[in-house]
Amino acid sequence: MNLVSSCLAGISCRWDGRNCLRDEIRKLVAEGKAIAICPEELGGLRTPRPPAEIVGGDGHDVLDAKAKVVNKFGRDVTKEFIKGAQESLRIAKQTRARRAILKAGSTSCGFDQIYDGTFSHKLRKGSGVACSALRRAGIEVITEEMYLKGGTS
Repeated sequence: MNLVSSCLAGISCRWDGRNCLRDEIRKLVAEGKAIAICPEELGGLRTPRPPAEIVGGDGHDVLDAKAKVVNKFGRDVTKEFIKGAQESLRIAKQTRARRAILKAGSTSCGFDQIYDGTFSHKLRKGSGVACSALRRAGIEVITEEMYLKGGTS
């Protein structure tokens, strides 16, 4: 079983109320080979919502209480991002998912690159909060681009 970012499956759950549909990923869900998750919605955030970025580190640092997640208005949404990561991990364990195909760059789902915390659209090295939680649990994480190219992490 795979987990996939809901936005990649065509569900309009991104911060701006849009999706990032990838037909190949929607097909995995339709065939019962993947379960769509949105860690931010699982954490209790609504759609649409103000964009949020990690300040002071990456998802691993957020999980270790060394960094926080704030939205563009300065509201601390760390608790919601951690809850979403925990719920994503719970679903992964319940479904025995071995891999997660997550949206690149996302504050929750980003793998290897996330936005830099300045809301300037600049990327930096690091993983999102849910991605970090899944990787710590031994679940393989790849981006949609890696999946479409046939690669792995």
